[in-house]
Amino acid sequence: MGRPDWNDYFLDIALSVGRRSTCLRRKYGAVIVKDNVIIGTGYNGAPRGEPNCIDTGVCERERLKVPKGERYELCVAVHAEQNAIINADPDRMVGSTIYVAGINVADGSIASGEPCKLCRRMIKNARIARVVYRTADGALQCKTPGEINN
Repeated sequence: MGRPDWNDYFLDIALSVGRRSTCLRRKYGAVIVKDNVIIGTGYNGAPRGEPNCIDTGVCERERLKVPKGERYELCVAVHAEQNAIINADPDRMVGSTIYVAGINVADGSIASGEPCKLCRRMIKNARIARVVYRTADGALQCKTPGEINN
């Protein structure tokens, strides 16, 4: 096992951040990095002061068997990317990279880290230059926010 490159290093950290997730379905972590220095992190979970799914034991989207990427209005969570952006200094995010990693709770498999449409807009608005994630099959993706196809 050799020394990880920067992408693997920060994706591993994003996975670790995601361990704090309060979602019953998928645990995501996001890390915003500039010049190989972490400037913000976030994980998916209910807004501060609101009940978390792990506390209530209910995921409305799971209960209704809603597919990934649909009916986000039913979810109480703030996405990992959104929380990382909220927690980072806006001036330092200009030209940065966001790393997004996740796992499916049910079986521990890799969950695609591709940001949803809303997160993609927030990433663009934060002036983050690059998004790095793995697809569900483990393929590494390094894209600008405009190159993401969803």
